[in-house]
Amino acid sequence: MRREKAMELFEQGYNCSQSLVLAFADLYELDEKTAAAVSSSFGGGMGRLREVCGSVSGMFLVAGLLYGYTEPGAREEKAGHYVRIQELAKKFEEKNGSIVCRTLLGLSVQRESPVPSERTAAYYKKRPCRQLIGDAAEILEAYINAHPPKER
Repeated sequence: MRREKAMELFEQGYNCSQSLVLAFADLYELDEKTAAAVSSSFGGGMGRLREVCGSVSGMFLVAGLLYGYTEPGAREEKAGHYVRIQELAKKFEEKNGSIVCRTLLGLSVQRESPVPSERTAAYYKKRPCRQLIGDAAEILEAYINAHPPKER
């Protein structure tokens, strides 16, 4: 269910990170406008720097909202959360070969123009982003189902 919702959000024009974060918006206490703004910097592998895939960053943002620690000295909680983040990254990497945007897209350049590509039928046909977003949503949904978040 969330897989399809995340992919639909991408087709509406949200970036990869926003699509993932908004697909899980009913699970955390943050309005959708703020959630979209907070996740807006991570599209295109962090502002089209083609670093960590935006859908992976979105997965991590949602995990932080649901499971993250809040106290600066929470060493145990921090370690536990980082185990969670690495597990999510590993599942995505196992499915797609990488968590790095430029690798996933087969790009040789590290940085591109900051201007986003026009969302046309050709764009959707040549980019695997929609599928990658769906994969990230599916991985995160399975994790949440297996590890229901505690009430805060």
